[in-house]
Amino acid sequence: MSNSKIRHALDITREADFSGWYQAVVSQADMAEESGVRGCMVIRPWGYGIWERIQRVLDDEIKATGHDNCYFPLFIPLSYFAKEADHVEGFAKEMAVVTHHRLTAKDGTLVVDPEAKLEEPLVVRPTSETVIGEAMSRWVQSWRDLPLKLNQWANVVRWEMRTRMFLRTSEFLWQEGHTAHADKDDAMVETLKILELYRSFAEEVLAMPVIAGEKPENERFPGAVSTFSIEAMMQDGKALQAGTSHYLGTGFAEAADIRYQDQSGQQTLCHTTSWGVSTRLIGGVIMTHGDDDGLRVPPRIAPHQIVILPMLRDKEGDADLISYCEKLRMGLTDQSAFREPIRVLLDSKPGKVAQKRWDWVRKGAPIIVEVGPRDMEGGNVSVLRRDRLWREDGKPDFDIQTRDDFLFCAAGTLEAIQKNLFEQAKKRRDDNIRRDIADFDALTAHYADGNDKPGWVELAWSRPTGADLDAVVEKLKSLKLTIRNTPMDAGKPEKPCFFTGADSVETIYVGRSY
Repeated sequence: MSNSKIRHALDITREADFSGWYQAVVSQADMAEESGVRGCMVIRPWGYGIWERIQRVLDDEIKATGHDNCYFPLFIPLSYFAKEADHVEGFAKEMAVVTHHRLTAKDGTLVVDPEAKLEEPLVVRPTSETVIGEAMSRWVQSWRDLPLKLNQWANVVRWEMRTRMFLRTSEFLWQEGHTAHADKDDAMVETLKILELYRSFAEEVLAMPVIAGEKPENERFPGAVSTFSIEAMMQDGKALQAGTSHYLGTGFAEAADIRYQDQSGQQTLCHTTSWGVSTRLIGGVIMTHGDDDGLRVPPRIAPHQIVILPMLRDKEGDADLISYCEKLRMGLTDQSAFREPIRVLLDSKPGKVAQKRWDWVRKGAPIIVEVGPRDMEGGNVSVLRRDRLWREDGKPDFDIQTRDDFLFCAAGTLEAIQKNLFEQAKKRRDDNIRRDIADFDALTAHYADGNDKPGWVELAWSRPTGADLDAVVEKLKSLKLTIRNTPMDAGKPEKPCFFTGADSVETIYVGRSY
């Protein structure tokens, strides 16, 4: 809403400076802060609470598909990576390496002890294919041991040169799945099952519309045979790769010697997969749903779905007001939304209610309820929905309801907010996909500097490979574009390939990305 009467909760707008706005939301919504180590962040309780919700819901869905959680060490011997040349080359420039195990004092300063050099350097986990592969080689002996389906929640380190909180950090939190299968068909079923799990999770839980599809050859995970992704469009039109699922073939199995005795007694290589999503999803939620007043958290991942703010005045009546609000809180927690008890916070901390209201607006709590003495006397509450914050006159869009009516409608309101956030984001994405770009000159013009939100362009694609693909990649690079993916549900285009003129076989999306 661009009403001049509105005084927004943030000092910077998306239109004026999207990057600055993003940093302001991360800071002022109490999501995260700098840690003192370049590229690493302190995730504050509200931000971590969102991650815990993501973790809890997704973990249940992963376990429901037959995967078991496990944990592997943070430190991985360098020799493990040396066995897989393609894989190590893809991560070599991002690896943090431990070479010594002790410090010593010298001239009053702590320095690395030269006598404590490790016999073999240890890589700080950038991903776990190698170390989990070593375990799989021990755990898989027979066809009866397959499929082996593992998942790990962990932190990883990739020494990024350009960092931005949640989107690209040197250390981040994630979930990584690793599975071993008897053959390609079973492994591909797994790969695509997880892709669909990620798609449905992004859309139904994060309210973030995504395109699920296959990455081109040049964008594959190092060492993978096929890589699939979910791609989300942020409000500035850029793409965010929100999750990936990889079919690894037998390359990792051969390097780690993951073999099984099949039913005829032959030793056979396993086919493996890996897949993961990370705290990058939180950055995606911010840039998908945030507005000029801060974050808007989809109710399914909000640590507190409803925040109750009593208007305390340091007077005798405060105790009665808190009691009224506590009964309201208890009545709400007895109800369910999205098949879970409603999560409610009664915020009775000292402070002016207006200041606390705007703090929760910036954090993006889905529903904010203010209760004053007059509300209590009338058996009412004042309800503010975060997805529709303002009235036409520029004032907050409070809805005065009876307490009973609010209790009756609260779960439905949360579900309506979840749906509304998704529909807003989907319309914005669909409105920013061009399908009428006919040649490279038109593509260049579309992504010219004057176009602040160029979005994505859908193009016919012949799936070139080798030198032909390299030429396309370089051409796109000149416009700061990349191929995002080939949508899984797209049919064969009638037009020839946009780049080669050959018969097209599929559709691709191109765009700028994070």
